[in-house]
Amino acid sequence: MSAVELGSVADLASTTSEPDEISRRLEALPASPHVWRLVILLSLGGSFEMYDLFFTGYIAPGLSRSGLMTATTQAFFGFSGIGAFVAATFAGLFVGTFFLGFLADRFGRRAIFTFALLGYSAASVVMAFQTTSEGLLLWRFIAGIGIGVEIITIDAYITELVPSWMRGRAFAINQSVMFISIPIVAFLSWWLVPLQPYGLDGWRWVVLIGAAGSMVIWVLRLFVPESPLWLARHGRTEQALKILASLEASAGVGNTQLGAIANRGPARTPTKVGFAELFRPPYLSLVVMFMVFNFCQAFGFYGFANWVPTLLVEKGITVTKSLEYSFIVAFAYPIAPLLASSFADRLERKWIICGACVAIIAFGAAFSQFTAPALLILSGVLLTAANTTMSYAYHAYQTEVFPTAIRARASGLVYSMSRISAMFSGFIVAYMLRIGGVGGVFGLITSAMILVIIVVATFGPNVRGKPLDV
Repeated sequence: MSAVELGSVADLASTTSEPDEISRRLEALPASPHVWRLVILLSLGGSFEMYDLFFTGYIAPGLSRSGLMTATTQAFFGFSGIGAFVAATFAGLFVGTFFLGFLADRFGRRAIFTFALLGYSAASVVMAFQTTSEGLLLWRFIAGIGIGVEIITIDAYITELVPSWMRGRAFAINQSVMFISIPIVAFLSWWLVPLQPYGLDGWRWVVLIGAAGSMVIWVLRLFVPESPLWLARHGRTEQALKILASLEASAGVGNTQLGAIANRGPARTPTKVGFAELFRPPYLSLVVMFMVFNFCQAFGFYGFANWVPTLLVEKGITVTKSLEYSFIVAFAYPIAPLLASSFADRLERKWIICGACVAIIAFGAAFSQFTAPALLILSGVLLTAANTTMSYAYHAYQTEVFPTAIRARASGLVYSMSRISAMFSGFIVAYMLRIGGVGGVFGLITSAMILVIIVVATFGPNVRGKPLDV
């Protein structure tokens, strides 16, 4: 059993208030085309974030070819290798999630969703024109800060716009839409990285294309409302009710409660839940569990995702062929969460995560042993599918267990542990690749996944069908 059941957490906000009422009404919403459109619009914004994050691995061979980076280094913390580029990305992600997660709680989900994306896109443009490894790493770090803020903002946003009974599907669809960008960046890398169009290295074109495409966010933001729960928690009840009424009307739900709430008088100040509360019961055990989980899970996800082309090259496959195989494997990213949406709300999140970890261990072992192209691609596809299933489940899991007032900060705090481990995983994977080959890399991933299974299965709370704590 979990050290903290969500029912006890919800009891902390048992008094009737506008946030409570809005939470109940959101929980009663049926699925509607309008709600799904909001999920998809947010996910389209997040797809640029995924593009930016995942080109880390796909342009790695191009960075090596251009002489800016090397595949491995003699020193463990070698700052001239691909490991340093991966580390710079996740160092920025750590700063964004750990130190800046409060921005979405303070200024709103909608504003930060918009400006974080534009910020890291601008940094990526600058990075694309760097000619030294130092400049490349600096601007990659700055872009990573924006990506970190964006990730946790979208998770909190979606959590607060959909009821619990469809939240698993919403996150599965969210991940599917966001991951569409991965085969796109894989294809562009396969096509452009070996070339120099107009005298500019192909990897630079890959970076610039993603940054240019992200400008569509200025259009998307016009169609996405602020979170009603966030508005209510900040005393902006009238705005919250208008957005909620729009959601209810689009779903064909009656609005009999609206007048009663509006006539209660001024909104009372919601019970304060400060950041410091996370380090005291009943939240402390949740924070510790998710910190350990995130630290370990990143080795499984990014230890493979950011190294696919390089791992294939180490198995004796040419750069061009490795990018071709990686492109094929990348199609599993959007397809697997779509398939997983069929059971996303039928099983507890904790058991979906544990099952995905078992699959990561099995398919990772297969990938490390196979040499035939067809078997390599198949095991790579299945390993990717397992990783994406784990991903959508925990993105929902680690946001819905915390209260609205500090949801982004809390999820940013625990998620930052994955940024730390992913940052060091760049060096650790490079080291394991040098001393143990591809098999050594997957031995590391297996150990991390075993720890995830133990922690989540033992301490993970049940969340299925439980409303949000406001």
